[in-house]
Amino acid sequence: MIEESEVKVGGFTFKGWYIAAALPILSALSGGIYYGYDTVQRFYNVETGIELVITETDMFNVRASEFNSRIQALEQAVADNDVRGLNTRLSTISTQMQTILEQQKELLDLRSQVERSTGITDTLGDKLDIYQTEIDDIWKAYDSLVANPLN
Repeated sequence: MIEESEVKVGGFTFKGWYIAAALPILSALSGGIYYGYDTVQRFYNVETGIELVITETDMFNVRASEFNSRIQALEQAVADNDVRGLNTRLSTISTQMQTILEQQKELLDLRSQVERSTGITDTLGDKLDIYQTEIDDIWKAYDSLVANPLN
């Protein structure tokens, strides 16, 4: 039945078994062409991806060099400011602050003693004034007795 059928296309006559034999061959050829085209497109896409990765890598290298310069600047600042020696300096300052606080406490004690001494000397001054007045009065009385003994 397929051997007897014929197809006429554009002045050509094709027998059925030719079509039956050519169809798998043409299908295989078209599949191969599609596979080749798809493979080439994938290679183009991979090439574009590689170019993108190279561009991003270049940008990363630029950023990495910026970070390296920043890190070097920070390291230089740490070295210039002697951050490692800060612990020793801080302990020295802490010791000095303790000494200052102790001396301040002693000064406050001395201040209270001076205030008490000032209070005592003020009362002594008043008492001495009274004693001086009494002594002067006694000398005046003695002088008046010496000048006029019968009186």
